[in-house]
Amino acid sequence: MNKVPLTVVGANKLRAELEQLKSVIRPRIIADIATAREHGDLKENAEYHAARDQQSFTEGRIKDIDGKLSNAEIIDVTQIDAKGKVIFGATVKIENLDTEVVVTYQIVGEDEADIKAQRISIGSPIARALIGKQAEDVVTVKAPGGDIDYEILAIQYI
Repeated sequence: MNKVPLTVVGANKLRAELEQLKSVIRPRIIADIATAREHGDLKENAEYHAARDQQSFTEGRIKDIDGKLSNAEIIDVTQIDAKGKVIFGATVKIENLDTEVVVTYQIVGEDEADIKAQRISIGSPIARALIGKQAEDVVTVKAPGGDIDYEILAIQYI
């Protein structure tokens, strides 16, 4: 199976979610199922069916996180000598050369990507164009609306 790249922060968030699911949510769902069973006929018991659905979802998420963590390649960008190049985990400040809009993105694994938090997936067109480049390089991103040119203003490994 392929290794899944994760930042240290991303791996810690997954571990925290897994702990929450196993130690808080799973026991609560088990208690909800037991309470719903006490109400009698299970065929028409909406509380019971809702708790079972919740249990199914939770167990699936636990299995999913376990799988991701067991196949994770945790990359600590602060411990890598990237020689000034954009690598996985780097935070990159770029400027759109047409609109002069400046944005900063951190390149992360697919499970960590969150555009609102300025974290983009390693598989995104912007990240693929940036990987291996240095500050002051101009990269062209193939976007659905056409090519977009960006200049790399700064690279941080935080």
